[in-house]
Amino acid sequence: MRVLRQIFNFYINSSIHVALAVVAMTWVTLIQFELECDKNVLVFVFLATITGYNFVKYFGVAKFHHRSLAAWLKAIQIFSFFAFLGMGYYALKLNVNTLIYLSIFGLITFLYAVPLLPIRYFRDSHKNLRQVSGLKVYVIALVWVFTTVFLPLIDKDYHINDDVVITGVQRFVFVIVLMLPFEIRDLIYDSIKLATIPQRIGVRNTKVFGVFLLIVFFFLEYFKDEMSSTAIISNGVIMSITLIFVLFAHKKQSQYYSAFWVESIPILWLMVLLMLS
Repeated sequence: MRVLRQIFNFYINSSIHVALAVVAMTWVTLIQFELECDKNVLVFVFLATITGYNFVKYFGVAKFHHRSLAAWLKAIQIFSFFAFLGMGYYALKLNVNTLIYLSIFGLITFLYAVPLLPIRYFRDSHKNLRQVSGLKVYVIALVWVFTTVFLPLIDKDYHINDDVVITGVQRFVFVIVLMLPFEIRDLIYDSIKLATIPQRIGVRNTKVFGVFLLIVFFFLEYFKDEMSSTAIISNGVIMSITLIFVLFAHKKQSQYYSAFWVESIPILWLMVLLMLS
């Protein structure tokens, strides 16, 4: 039992689960725009998510505790290194335009974790994009939107029309909602300087905000030139499930409430779409 728990914790902490969620949301986009499932894009997204998330999460830890890293963190570092190599291999299978856009968002990911001014790093007062007041959730949402909506479409040379833009806005709103249970959970740990949504408006108003965003997410579908009953039904199902998780989120939630269950919602979205398609 202990071994299984350790394996499961590695699965969560090494960002495999969130990578599957990002892959699922990318696949959702391909289904929505009736494009063939592209294995190269999906594998690249999976490996890039592991590389990016682990770099952001563990950069500071590895910097200051390099010689005394815990065994689990060393294992994640090794795992992330091989994910990085795999990401590089699959990047070569993407078209040139995709790689140009990827370099821009790769820079955003780098700046999200690394201090903007290196000298501050040694003064222990460094500031990266992750620490800029009120910016965290929107940076994450922006990167998810590019990765799960625009990247697969650009790689397929799909014309970026109004429906694509609306889908991007929907995805941006949806990812922000997915982040709210995490923000509520981290109220105990986050510095007040981060100015997260719950810190600024409180837990109750954060949930109200989440409900409002989910309504926006759902009704934006009706502004598209091409609507389908499959998209409306699947969006309705996912909106309802996400709503439940937002409403029941609290500061003392269980260890896996957000890290596993909330991050499973995109995977469930894909499963619903595959069943309806």
